Amino acid sequence: MPKPLGKPSEIDPITLEVIRYGIISICDQIDANMTRTAFSPYIYEYKDYAVGFVGAAGELLAQSTGGMPVFVADSVGMAVKDGLEIYGRENLHKGDVIVCNHAAVQGQHLNNTVMYTPVFAGNGDELIGFFSINCHWIDIGGGAIGSVSYSSTDIFMEGLQLRSIKILSKGEPIEEVYRIIENNTRFPLELLGDIEAQLGGCLLGRDLTQAMADKYGTTVFLEALARILDQCEAATREKIRAIPDGVYQHEAFLDNDGVRDEKIRIRVKVIIAGDGMTVDFSDMSPQVKGCVNSGFYGGGRTCVRVAFKYLIATDEPANEGTFRPVKMILPQGKLISAEPTAAMGLYSIPFPTVIDCIIKALEPALPERVTGAHFGTFSSLSFAGKRTDTGAVFKANDSGHGGWGACASHDGAGPFRTMAHGDTRLIPIELQESMYPFRIEEFCLRQDSGGPGKWRGGLGFDKQYVLLAPCELWANFDRIGCPPWGVQGGKSGKSGHVLIYKNGDQQAELLYKTENRPLQAGDRVRMSTGGGGGYGDPRRRATELVLRDVTRGFVSLESARDDYGVMIDAHGNARREQSLASRV
Repeated sequence: MPKPLGKPSEIDPITLEVIRYGIISICDQIDANMTRTAFSPYIYEYKDYAVGFVGAAGELLAQSTGGMPVFVADSVGMAVKDGLEIYGRENLHKGDVIVCNHAAVQGQHLNNTVMYTPVFAGNGDELIGFFSINCHWIDIGGGAIGSVSYSSTDIFMEGLQLRSIKILSKGEPIEEVYRIIENNTRFPLELLGDIEAQLGGCLLGRDLTQAMADKYGTTVFLEALARILDQCEAATREKIRAIPDGVYQHEAFLDNDGVRDEKIRIRVKVIIAGDGMTVDFSDMSPQVKGCVNSGFYGGGRTCVRVAFKYLIATDEPANEGTFRPVKMILPQGKLISAEPTAAMGLYSIPFPTVIDCIIKALEPALPERVTGAHFGTFSSLSFAGKRTDTGAVFKANDSGHGGWGACASHDGAGPFRTMAHGDTRLIPIELQESMYPFRIEEFCLRQDSGGPGKWRGGLGFDKQYVLLAPCELWANFDRIGCPPWGVQGGKSGKSGHVLIYKNGDQQAELLYKTENRPLQAGDRVRMSTGGGGGYGDPRRRATELVLRDVTRGFVSLESARDDYGVMIDAHGNARREQSLASRV
């Protein structure tokens, strides 16, 4: 912390709890304000942002409970540390607001832009931290609409880089910076509106945090935060101690990087020793030519922290104390520790698979806690072109939510976004249809997509679009060769894909990755997302649960028979194969 702290006896337990939940509540309030005030649906509906408060040295102290996990876990703190290095504390003043999206700092794609402002308390001259928001800017230049393209092979093809630039100085906007941003985006109205929402959130979060610190006194406030970090550390170390010491490994792969048709190796080693955990990425694939690379902090360390939070630190808030027991071995130049000039437009594509691998590696040690793999791919598509009425450029991003893996006590959940996304939501169909030239003909759960098991994997969905005007399609599906695996005898879930039906044709074209694919009015696009892996032997699933799944359309009669050994007649009567009845 930035100054000597008071003795522990100076804080009563009630005050400690008020500060513990109060600082998170401030982040959640700003999260809600972002939703209310942003201009683009990617922010106010999809919620592609996260809010955080970091200490005066850049350490994570609190984050919004509904924000993107991969945003605040590392990128916010790294942006603040870079700003401190560039400006020094003496050149950061109340009312200064800094933005940073630089790949050398955050190690993510350039759309992810951190904005932060210093928080001063006491007499107004004591720096106690920074209030920060990492927000996905919808377009920051580059060769493709939305600044993301498979064809980019270095960071300079992907847009404008801003390295710790003041956008406000002592409360006054720096017009030259705004002018640069406005003229390096295809959507200036929407982007500048989102920036104002981000700015308003930073300033209000700063004021609320300062008010809390002033209410209790900065010494008590900072000591409470330090105590909270220590308590979180102690809690997570206790959970690690309950895991048997050992070295645990798992390996998977991605189909390709979108440029070269070569598998990308995902190999992890997890070392448990006492109350510490180390994740070793020494055998991870080297960085690739395509744009699925990420940097050391925004890539590797982010994946480790997110996986650790999901599997082990489930009850602790995301802050620096929670993550202190977790170390990482990650040589430079790997897929998730790439050089700053590497292409990073689709930086987070490997993250869900890396997270799944860390969880799977610990299956021998935590058989009752691990889950089957989730659908583990972004399963995204977008339509881009020009509006026929105004001629304005548009890009409609849509998200493929899929099934999560089953666990030892219940079926997998979903459809949700990946573990790298957190609580990001589907953009409502009504809003999409009002803004973009397509209609949604069908939207339903995808039968048999969840992996069979004693507990079934979560389901993906089917979504079918009919185009009303010419446009181009971009799609990204992976994990075809390495589908979402089951655990403890459970089977894999299905992978996702896209089908294109040209106007009047019954024969579909099957796609997994594509960009700039021309479509015409009347063409139909069908997106099918993957399901999660199952848990346990499917032949041990209760007969009544199989019957319920068939009745609801989640599982077909064929899967009930072949995967679960349950026969269901035309009257809805279920019976298990005689040879299995004694085992279930």
